[in-house]
This record gives sequence, structure tokens and C-alpha cells, in this order.
Amino acid sequence: MTSADRVVDLLREQGLTLATAESITAGLLASTIAEVPGCSAVLRGGVVAYATDVKRSVLGIEERLLGHVVSESVAVGMATGATRVLGSDIGVGTTGVAGPEWLDGQPPGSVWIAVHDARSGRTRTRLLRLEGGREQIRRGAVDACLVEVERVVRASAP
Repeated sequence: MTSADRVVDLLREQGLTLATAESITAGLLASTIAEVPGCSAVLRGGVVAYATDVKRSVLGIEERLLGHVVSESVAVGMATGATRVLGSDIGVGTTGVAGPEWLDGQPPGSVWIAVHDARSGRTRTRLLRLEGGREQIRRGAVDACLVEVERVVRASAP
């Protein structure tokens, strides 16, 4: 059983929904979840907010935070924006640098992820320092997101 299978099963068992707001992963997280049969019961949708102005206009991230897009605050804004815009219980935000160039003073492999539980208002964040090429970094970010979603959902289980 894959991490995506476990996440979908866990969300279904608890009657919860999930939405994504993805920058560095550009839809790869939502796509990975969508590979699981039965995911339509839990996956509300995803926003690919690669451009900074999309983070502001679609997800509602404050302009003052967007000066440093590879940051914890932007990941949190993306995760909370996903729950608000797509009406989900759980939201995931991803922002980072896939490389090969540095961005925002951060080296390739720097990734912030956030998982927001709209029911409790709590958000769990994690800074990743991943190695490899663009594909490995993006895949590593997706894998870490699935682990964090599972942790958040299990921690709030009745």
C-alpha cells in the first residue's frame, strides 16, 4: 500500500476532504492522490499557484508575505487558502526551489510544506532540504506531504 493509498483510506474512514495549493509540485500531489481508486470521495481539488500573483489573487496570500515566496508563511497561506477556496477539511501548501538556480536566497531542494486542518485551525509545517534533480525534489516534496497529511489526520482522529 502506498502513502497515497493510506491517506485516501484514512480520509475516507474519517469522512474528511482534502485540497491542495501547489507551487513547486505544480499539481503532482493532487495527481498522485488522484491515482488512488476512490479518491473522488476525498479530493476536492487543487490549485497550481506557480506564479506569485496567483498566490495573491486566487489563494488570498497577503502581498507583504510574497516578497519571500519560499517561506513558511507562504506555505501556510497556501494551505489555508486551499481549504477556504476549495471547501476542504484539510489543505496542503507547497513552495520551494526545484533548481537548478537558487531562488529567494534559497538553494535547490529547499521546500516548505504546510498541512492545515480547518476544523481545528491548526497548521503543521515542515522545512525540507532535499537532494537531487528537479524530479527527485518534487517527488520528495510530494512524499513528505503525504506523510504530514497522515500525521495531521491521525492526530485529530476521534
